[in-house]
Amino acid sequence: MPSVNALVLTGYGTNCEVESAYALSQAGADSVRIAHFADLVQERVRMADFNYLIFPGGFLDGDHLGAAQAAATRFRYTRTVSGRPLIEDIEALRNRGGLILGICNGFQLLAKLGLLPRLDPGEPKRQISISYNDSARFEDRWVRLRCNPDSPCVFTRGCEAFYLPVRHGEGKLSVSSQEVFEGIRDGQLIALQYADAQWQPTQAYPDNPNGSPLGVAGLTDPSGRVLGLMPHPEAYNHLTNHPAWTRGERHRLGIELFANGVAFLHNGGP
Repeated sequence: MPSVNALVLTGYGTNCEVESAYALSQAGADSVRIAHFADLVQERVRMADFNYLIFPGGFLDGDHLGAAQAAATRFRYTRTVSGRPLIEDIEALRNRGGLILGICNGFQLLAKLGLLPRLDPGEPKRQISISYNDSARFEDRWVRLRCNPDSPCVFTRGCEAFYLPVRHGEGKLSVSSQEVFEGIRDGQLIALQYADAQWQPTQAYPDNPNGSPLGVAGLTDPSGRVLGLMPHPEAYNHLTNHPAWTRGERHRLGIELFANGVAFLHNGGP
């Protein structure tokens, strides 16, 4: 059985790396490493040694210039001591069958790197952004999420729904063109949607906390091995994390999303 070696990146404003690493360990990853961006640049840590990459939540560079914009520029143009742009190492991990998960600020980063939705093969180019919430405020609440059974997403396989927290000021999907919007919709790349009390996709606030079209809460790429989502699965790692657990409410733990990725790699991929 192949080993699952996970890398959680930190530095410059991330704040959910420890929770994400814990979730991976509880999900059955064989090894989990938290590493700073500078470790990759100096090659003290090599992305080639990992097959599961996490971009955790936080506020990269204080969200100056827009959420994760400065970070996207850093990954695209910073070179390792051997001379490779870091984006090439990320691409290599994906191309050899690895998994990439971006949570909240990590989703914003994947969008601005062009790794989501990745409608066209070849060099990644930016097709979407994650913009300001319609409420014009920071949203911190628990939300219902419906999984798309027709999505190729590895992380949501076999899952019908989640109930997870969001905490963001920029979570609304914005697309560069109608063609991109139709490509996302028709390609079943919407992996997760905000849902109402009947677990149906919704545009209504506050069930949809940011006004994202079609209730988009998470997107995958055509391979299904890259996922970005605004809610925080790492924040629901035990039933007592849920605000209604004392009333007997039980929901699928966010760890199951991480575990699906681990199982996929343990089983050798597709």
